[in-house]
Amino acid sequence: METRLIEAPASGEVRDYKMLVGGDWVDALSGKTFESINPYTGRAWATAPEADEKDVDRAVNAARAAFDEGPWGKMTGTERARLMRRLADLLAENAEELATVESTDNGKLLREMGGQLGALPEWYYYFAGAADKIQGETIPSDKPNFFVYTRREPIGVVGAIVPWNSPLLLLTFKLAPALAAGCTIVVKPAEQTPASVLEFAKLFEEAGFPPGVVNVVTGYGEETGRPLVRHPGVDKVAFTGSTETGISVMKDAADHLARVSLELGGKSPNIVFDDADLEATNNGVVSGIFAATGQTCIAGSRLFVHERAHDELVERLSEKARTIKLGNPLEAETEMGPVAFKEQLDKVQSYIEVGRQEGAELVCGGKRPGTEDLKNGYFIEPTIFAGVNNDMRVAREEIFGPVLSVIPFESEEDLIRQANDTSYGLAAGIWTRDIQKAHRVAHALRAGTVWINAYRTLSFNTPFGGYKMSGIGRENGLEALKDYTQVKSVWVELSGQTRDPFQLG
Repeated sequence: METRLIEAPASGEVRDYKMLVGGDWVDALSGKTFESINPYTGRAWATAPEADEKDVDRAVNAARAAFDEGPWGKMTGTERARLMRRLADLLAENAEELATVESTDNGKLLREMGGQLGALPEWYYYFAGAADKIQGETIPSDKPNFFVYTRREPIGVVGAIVPWNSPLLLLTFKLAPALAAGCTIVVKPAEQTPASVLEFAKLFEEAGFPPGVVNVVTGYGEETGRPLVRHPGVDKVAFTGSTETGISVMKDAADHLARVSLELGGKSPNIVFDDADLEATNNGVVSGIFAATGQTCIAGSRLFVHERAHDELVERLSEKARTIKLGNPLEAETEMGPVAFKEQLDKVQSYIEVGRQEGAELVCGGKRPGTEDLKNGYFIEPTIFAGVNNDMRVAREEIFGPVLSVIPFESEEDLIRQANDTSYGLAAGIWTRDIQKAHRVAHALRAGTVWINAYRTLSFNTPFGGYKMSGIGRENGLEALKDYTQVKSVWVELSGQTRDPFQLG
């Protein structure tokens, strides 16, 4: 019989959430709460505790106690894996409800959230399989009287800060390897979207995790996130968000030398050569910029098109963009939902005005839709600028919305120069029938992920992260485990003889 710990939100319901600290559901010590706004209706649909430094301290202490003193720190990898598989089973059983909560909270399509949540258990199954395979090495010693080996041990307490665009997916990028490694964790979701993380946290007790292994504190960046990053009891900070905030996180974590992994912004080039299949390319470009309302760090927001294919592709794209159905993200026929919150909508609109002022050609979109059913939501039309050059702000700064800048290029050398002329390096796409060219360009691009004749796909077993200002470290795949473990070298003297104490070795 299926377990149903989570219920989908009812229409007009306002949910009052509590935080998870040390296995208990608690209010903020101050008693303060804040509202989460449904971006489709523009109305509050949930409240959550507004945590401050004292609440963060309580959560970190709970995670530290669970790591140092509780049963979690004594479990073998096999035992941890058993709990992770149970968590994955519960996640699969509750995926539909969690997807509905997340869509209500951030406005992404239910059809996308359903796909994400349906796939999410695979991350926990995968890292559960790795939990009992985290091993050290024996090292041939240059000293015949010593046996030397290494141990790979959990780094300790992790502070995880996750953004509003895909809270559970991007939390899982951190949580699954952290649990496999044997770490404990304090999660701070974005203040715009706390609900799905708090709903997900209900599953840990049911799965059998000891209290304090996973804790969730909710609140704002300065009052909640920053104290978490700066807390001396946090051994590692895992952050996903803007580059500007990531730099601040790194500086704050440096005060107590916490390890840091950062998955930050992007201004990714999506590259179309003149021999590409334009029908497939058109679909891929739309996926790269208008899916998720453009609110993804990997968005293919700079479209480089060979001058011979430029006009035809722009025409195809504009035709498709004008037919994209905006609407209620919970309805199956909707193709693009609202921007996640009012301040982000204002930012997107301001960049559209910047593009106009810079002289880019507004091919389509650029306005709020005028229909009655969308008037209360944070909607913006799919927007395409042509006549963009790579020096314009709309081509250099991350907008994080459904705004595409189209840039023509003449040659492969010209393309590589322009594509790499950015402070970011998260992702890139290449569209061509010439496989030699595809590999050549993929090798030349300074980006952590490159798709060839595809765009916007990820997997639990493939490392993900950025070059340059797009971040530090890698998530997913066995590579991610390195960020949640540290290496200890052990020297064992074999002869039993006494040596000169004043000589090294």
